[in-house]
Amino acid sequence: MNLSIFFEPLNEDIFAAMNKPRTLGAYISRFVSKFPDWRAADIAIFGVNEHRGSGSTENPEPAMAPARAVRQKLYTLNKGTGSCKVVDMGNLRPGITLDDTYLRIKEIVEVLISHNTIPVIIGGSHDLEYGQYMGYEHLERVVNMVTIDSSVDMTEDTDATANKKQLRQILMHEPNYLFSLGQIGYQSYLVEPEVMATLEKMHFEAYRVGEVHRNVQEMEPVVRLADLLTIDISAIRHQDAPGYEPANPFGLTGEEACQLCWYAGLNDNLTSLGIYEYNPALDDRQLTAATIATMIWYFIEGFYHRKNEISFSSGQFTKYAVAFNEEPDRMVFYKSKQSEKWWLEVESLTEGKSPHIVPCSYEDYLQATNGEVPNRWILTQARIG
Repeated sequence: MNLSIFFEPLNEDIFAAMNKPRTLGAYISRFVSKFPDWRAADIAIFGVNEHRGSGSTENPEPAMAPARAVRQKLYTLNKGTGSCKVVDMGNLRPGITLDDTYLRIKEIVEVLISHNTIPVIIGGSHDLEYGQYMGYEHLERVVNMVTIDSSVDMTEDTDATANKKQLRQILMHEPNYLFSLGQIGYQSYLVEPEVMATLEKMHFEAYRVGEVHRNVQEMEPVVRLADLLTIDISAIRHQDAPGYEPANPFGLTGEEACQLCWYAGLNDNLTSLGIYEYNPALDDRQLTAATIATMIWYFIEGFYHRKNEISFSSGQFTKYAVAFNEEPDRMVFYKSKQSEKWWLEVESLTEGKSPHIVPCSYEDYLQATNGEVPNRWILTQARIG
């Protein structure tokens, strides 16, 4: 498929001084005059200068496109220790309507993940994650989604902008192939109680920003479950990323955001990443651009440290069985001999269904050895039935 027809080439002038040896700018093949060979790439970056979902009547000029500022910071960072088969496909041409843009993102994501190339999307308003999600429809299997956001974009307010209700659009999408949704970093005073009740009713996981501050390592199993991850920059406190509105003095630190992106890169199952809601016009001294660029750097570096831990029948894992006096009568855990990460096997209540093996933490294992059923086991079994 000729993907180049969907994209606008980059202006090479702004990158002329960014090709110093050992920087990412010297390694990333980008669309200037010739479209890069995305089929041979592990990761494909592209920008989406689409903000109509935030209520804007028109999109910013290309010079103020979010991806432009991020590229200027990303390309100057030194290459990590792994390989770097990364391409930059330029900026996706927005559709005539917002729905057209969603469909274009869907088509691009679908083609890329079908060829084992991971799209990294730099938006644009957060509702663009709907297009990212639709890119998985062709897989004909359930998928797991994780979103990092200070709020939960599921309002029922019909007058709300598209970037405040896209999760409801995803939940109502037909066919329904969403198995689980994890919400990280929400702030209770920004979320309607009815929305949290809906997440609980659907047995989805949600973690307040305070829980992330308390132990960011406990978010690793949540991220490790994801097939697709989306990040709203408003989840990061204004001190570390001022390029969004309305300003929020609380949230994740830039370091925590990078840690979560590192986990995402390490995730063998994750096949797309979207970073949304960055507005360069609000970005004093390009601090937000630098934060996002570093997040992408950690994602790329994490990708090249993947362990391919997906076959639990291999000798890569140690199996642990914990006995219970009541239902379940036992619980099975797996621990990787390489990475020391943990997984949990969850039996279905429906006869004939195969068990689900989901990421968990060492704390879940300790909880089971103390005779308590981990909440992650309860939520997973409720979803699989």
